[in-house]
Amino acid sequence: MNILKRQFRYRQYGAVFWIIGINILVFLGGMLLGQPLVNFFLGMTPNFVRHGWIWTFVTYMFVHGGVSHILFNMLALFVFGLPVERQTGSLEFVLFYFITGILAGFFSFLVYLFMGAGGVRLIGASGAVFAVQLAYAVFFPHSVIYLWGLLPLRAPVMVLGFTGLEIFLMVTGMGGNVAHMTHLAGFAVAWVYFLIRFGVNPWKRLTGR
Repeated sequence: MNILKRQFRYRQYGAVFWIIGINILVFLGGMLLGQPLVNFFLGMTPNFVRHGWIWTFVTYMFVHGGVSHILFNMLALFVFGLPVERQTGSLEFVLFYFITGILAGFFSFLVYLFMGAGGVRLIGASGAVFAVQLAYAVFFPHSVIYLWGLLPLRAPVMVLGFTGLEIFLMVTGMGGNVAHMTHLAGFAVAWVYFLIRFGVNPWKRLTGR
């Protein structure tokens, strides 16, 4: 069997809760030690990576800039991550989460260097969380999500809508300091992950074709 498609034994360890817990602990650590200090050592800054700070490709996913930042990311991880973990098993979910998050960060690293923005600091779990949202829509294409608790949207419509919005905000520059390309990279890596790891074409699942 192709090692890239070799499946783990299905087990549940509550990985989503562990990941959320680590994020909260890092955030509380930032409140105690000072958020700028935590951001400095754990956030991903391309110029620092070039000098050996490669651990930040992982740690940047656990650092957040404020209460709203971590709240929205962890809420999305809870809502979409739990059913995805139940579908895949905990080990597969952890592999998916970290591969998408790390590669989204690596892509951002390359783009920042190319743009001459080596001093930019990347923080947040959004790249991996956006990947989890795509996974949710692929696994549960008929699920209905109530956006802001009011607007009912089928999961594929939500994911494709978010993708279009991210592209628009990135191109127009209207998104402020949000790392839209990291979000899109999370989508893209998750898409390729499904093609390679599961042999599933996300487009067919999302569109029903």
